[in-house]
Amino acid sequence: MRTFLLGMLLFVSLQGRGQANELAQLALDIEKLAQFKQILTDLKKTYSVLFEGYTTIKNISEGNFNLHKTFLDGLWAVSPTVQQYKKIAGIVSMQVQLVKEYQTAYKRFSTQPVFSAGELDYIKTTHEKLLAASVKNLDALLNIVTANKLRMSDAERLAAIDALFASMEDKLVFLRHFNSSTSVLAIQRKQESAGTDALRRLYQSK
Repeated sequence: MRTFLLGMLLFVSLQGRGQANELAQLALDIEKLAQFKQILTDLKKTYSVLFEGYTTIKNISEGNFNLHKTFLDGLWAVSPTVQQYKKIAGIVSMQVQLVKEYQTAYKRFSTQPVFSAGELDYIKTTHEKLLAASVKNLDALLNIVTANKLRMSDAERLAAIDALFASMEDKLVFLRHFNSSTSVLAIQRKQESAGTDALRRLYQSK
């Protein structure tokens, strides 16, 4: 009987220890699970912060790009300030004047016998090159003042128009100087020819 009781006590003691060990292991597992859950929670928070930060940066970046694109698209338009710039009319007026003076001068030179065929070709070539360059200026001007042709700010358009105005002025000044010099040469040759004819007549009369 004593032996049986001792055996029961030992069994109960061992069973208690086993349950205690199981409980301890269970408590440890629960603690580990809680720690793992906390780790997952922290990771989720970190991911959320990173994702929100990325989204914010992405939105800002896209916002800047859209703003930049809107600005650049606006540069295709031509403002009234540019369209009404007085030098535009000045460029066109000088072009008309250049054509008129070129035609009048060449017609006059070509009817004068004081110039050789080669000299007339040189005069014509000079006039045509000048005219072609002035037409390029007009093409450039048309692009500047036409919407959706060039992406430029108002300041850039005005500066470009100023440059074309100066270029057209130079061409008109050159044309007038060239025509004036050619006219002077024609007069000199006429005077020389007249003087030669007078001398010839003088010697022939003797």
